[in-house]
Amino acid sequence: MATKQEIAAGLLSIKAVFLRPNDPFTWASGIKSPIYCDNRLTLSFPNVREIIEQGLADTVQEFYPEAAALMGTSTAGIAHAAIAAYKLGLPMGYVRGSAKDHGRKNQIEGYIEPGMKVVVIEDLISTGGSVIDCVNPLREAGAEVLGIASIFTYGMSKSRERLDAEKVINHSLCDLDTLVDVAVEKGYIEPADKARLLAFRDNPQDESWMTL
Repeated sequence: MATKQEIAAGLLSIKAVFLRPNDPFTWASGIKSPIYCDNRLTLSFPNVREIIEQGLADTVQEFYPEAAALMGTSTAGIAHAAIAAYKLGLPMGYVRGSAKDHGRKNQIEGYIEPGMKVVVIEDLISTGGSVIDCVNPLREAGAEVLGIASIFTYGMSKSRERLDAEKVINHSLCDLDTLVDVAVEKGYIEPADKARLLAFRDNPQDESWMTL
């Protein structure tokens, strides 16, 4: 399995992760962020895509060997779940953000049955809300959610608290601490920017990171 450093280098090389501490992005919530993550881009770059998808497959094999199916988050996790499931020879499905208002009114797409052991595939974990919205319908359908395999996590305390409260385990291929170290090493950001990025991670609502 690729190391966290190799994953970080891949994400940075294709600009799936942008670091702009001097020109922050504005999230939908209004939060000013020095980082923007778009892991959908990994699908467009075969070399990076391969290390990502093999990494997800290896993570499932290592930490969730009992998995009987992979379930992607909608929409960003769907393609990753499909490719990793193909590599593992496992069934795959995904969970909608909400149930359809027509037809069978499914929220879970794909075969699921009570007691089935599943792993949720997510591209990015920030506050943890979206992935929990995927876990809960699976549990309500009777599935046993073994945990999450994700590409990247910010490592925010809010996400850790949410996942702990829901008794959900997550294993990410890469995290912000590793990515920042690689970004400094490869010259994407200045060494002094590392503290600013980590301060943002520790308290996204506090904009004082911008003046460090």
